[in-house]
Amino acid sequence: MRRLLSAVVVWTAAMSTLAHAGPGPVTTDHHMHVHSPAILEMLPAYCASPYRKQPCDARFVQPLATADALAALDAAGIRRGWLLSTGYLAESALMGPVPADAPQRVHAANAFTVGEARAHPDRLTAFIGVNPLTDTALSEIAAWRRDPAAAGIKLHLTNSGVDLRSPADIARLKAVFRAASKARFAIMIHMRTGAADYGRADAETFIREVLPEARGVPVVIAHSAGWGGIDPQTLGALGAFADAVERNPRLARNLWFDLAQVYRPETSAADRAAFSLLLKRIGASRFLAASDWPFAGDLRGYYAALGAEPSLDPAAQAAISAASVPLPRGGRSARPTR
Repeated sequence: MRRLLSAVVVWTAAMSTLAHAGPGPVTTDHHMHVHSPAILEMLPAYCASPYRKQPCDARFVQPLATADALAALDAAGIRRGWLLSTGYLAESALMGPVPADAPQRVHAANAFTVGEARAHPDRLTAFIGVNPLTDTALSEIAAWRRDPAAAGIKLHLTNSGVDLRSPADIARLKAVFRAASKARFAIMIHMRTGAADYGRADAETFIREVLPEARGVPVVIAHSAGWGGIDPQTLGALGAFADAVERNPRLARNLWFDLAQVYRPETSAADRAAFSLLLKRIGASRFLAASDWPFAGDLRGYYAALGAEPSLDPAAQAAISAASVPLPRGGRSARPTR
């Protein structure tokens, strides 16, 4: 009896320690950018465009290099980063008239990003970027299909001018998802559009019409279906995903959400709590540590704040830190061996 009681005490103590354990170390930042020379050259025109609703963030236009990104990861003790091409900016709807050499700039930006991952195979995972509404999107995906250093594609619906309420735009987006699936590319998508009333209905359309075209490859929803921060539009869109996953748990098998810039200092406690409730409904292990560097600045401070987020309990924090995406090809797993 004493041995049994002793074993129970030890087990209870171990479970208590596990339940109160903090998050483990983040091994991968799943959302980072370094502009290629082809994009840096055109950023002044992009930022000065009258079609933009606000000025470019000063951090966005800095001529940062891959060495700066690696130094930021090192300072935070993070082994790996997903490097997402900003090539789609060359064909951004926010530019107004697209420059005549836009397709060449897109390809050059993608070549730069893939080249950086090839040069640092143990540190970086490359995603090419395309505008799904362009005539060259499918050929650009095909151009990288056989390159093992390319792991996925990055789509940015706001910059690309995609309207999730337009059948024509949905058809283009579905074709890009099919092409990515055929190439076995993971898909990272900034799903929020420029519509002022973006929200639940748009997410429901995406879930019903577009998501099935991924056909088993991983899909990561950037900024957890928003564009950073937490507002009613983001909560509405993420709520549609929570409802869909509860109706069909199999949907979550190849679906993840990144937390890039979601928890901001100015976000209210009520919005934080509402978001975290949706996170738990979907499953904390489906949410990825991500920063949107260089917007995050100091990654050590950024991840310390995420690790201390008061609306997330220790179990959720631990699940987020350990979350991984099994990449179908290239770029290695999101959980590298130290």
